[in-house]
Amino acid sequence: MARILVAEDDEAMRRFLAGALRRAGHDVEAAADGVEAIAVLERKSFDLLLADVVMPGLDGIELARRATKGNQRLEVMFITGFAAVALRARDGLPGTPKVLSKPFHLKDLVQQIDQLVGKRGAGPAAPGPRSA
Repeated sequence: MARILVAEDDEAMRRFLAGALRRAGHDVEAAADGVEAIAVLERKSFDLLLADVVMPGLDGIELARRATKGNQRLEVMFITGFAAVALRARDGLPGTPKVLSKPFHLKDLVQQIDQLVGKRGAGPAAPGPRSA
């Protein structure tokens, strides 16, 4: 089981993703945008940040930069309808964040997440950043 933070501004998609990942055995929290996600990351730690690229306020790319600055072991996966933008923008982030283009099949999402974080039995890797 991995601890996953889903940052997605589309409410229906956010609920769908969170529910599906919970059913796959993961511990999931959800945030409506990047600003809310940063606040969650300041209080809790996660194994994976699953973020939409295009969100109001703080987009997924900047969210990932801030989140990994304090926790380089945090895995990042982007979901987006703008894959080319996400592929270019992931430069400078630790590792090589995965990009899953919308629309996608739920089984592909779960499979990629399992490959990224494995079926962890322990808690998250490290605490999140204290300030952003």
